[in-house]
Amino acid sequence: MRYHTAVIEGLNVFYREAGDPSAPTLVLLHGFPTSSIAYQELIAELAGEFHLIAPDYPGFGHSSAPAADTWDYTFDHLADVVDQLLDSIGVRKYAIYVHDYGAPVGFRLALRHPERITGIVSQNGNAYDEGLTPFWDQLRAYWADPSQENGDALRALLTPEATQWQYTHGVPDTSLVNPDRAAFDQALLDRPGNQEIQLALFLDYGVNPGRYPAWQEYLRTHQPPLLAVWGRGDEIFGPDGARAYARDVKEARVHLLDAGHFPLTTRLSQSAALIRDFLHGLSD
Repeated sequence: MRYHTAVIEGLNVFYREAGDPSAPTLVLLHGFPTSSIAYQELIAELAGEFHLIAPDYPGFGHSSAPAADTWDYTFDHLADVVDQLLDSIGVRKYAIYVHDYGAPVGFRLALRHPERITGIVSQNGNAYDEGLTPFWDQLRAYWADPSQENGDALRALLTPEATQWQYTHGVPDTSLVNPDRAAFDQALLDRPGNQEIQLALFLDYGVNPGRYPAWQEYLRTHQPPLLAVWGRGDEIFGPDGARAYARDVKEARVHLLDAGHFPLTTRLSQSAALIRDFLHGLSD
């Protein structure tokens, strides 16, 4: 594993890298409330055969976190930063792994550069209305009325209890969940000003369901090889979101695991085996 920082738009953007750069590349795009640390074990599993890159978005992990009133925290802007990062390090052809927030970032990259995308691994990375569960009702209220009252109500999603819930809900055996991961995420959420960053992204997420038809059209038109390996117990992005990919990608592979929102925390070996087989198929 190598740990790098690139300067993008004047910000320090951290990324993890492993494997031979001449091997097929997989770009791992993280979700909320975590960062590239979510992928360190998966990277270790795959680095002997593939080139892995996992960036931290601005506001997350070890990347710069400018105040929400000085930097435009939108998913378009996060995708801009990742796009510029990949250009700066010479990555022009890659598969993407998308989880949670990684889906709106990754699909923006795919629409901009369809010729660069060799395949898509979606692990609880949603692109369909069917995948949106009742969890989103409180966020829909904020999208409809971005008042301070509705925003403050969402601060409950930034508490230690909420972060721990993200890792443990839908998991048949919670003793398999390493509590260090939620503790690390929470420490970063608790940095001064970070709640405002997260609220800005909560609000901008409301743009994404309106983009779903364009992402689905991309899938239908380009038919990228696609693996959906999803935690069936996820109460944030439900398993119908995984099944929906098969509607648009004729040869999509869909696997539902006995896991929650973060399958890598409890089903690492199973996930890695499916991803390894999928990635090998891209070069066949």
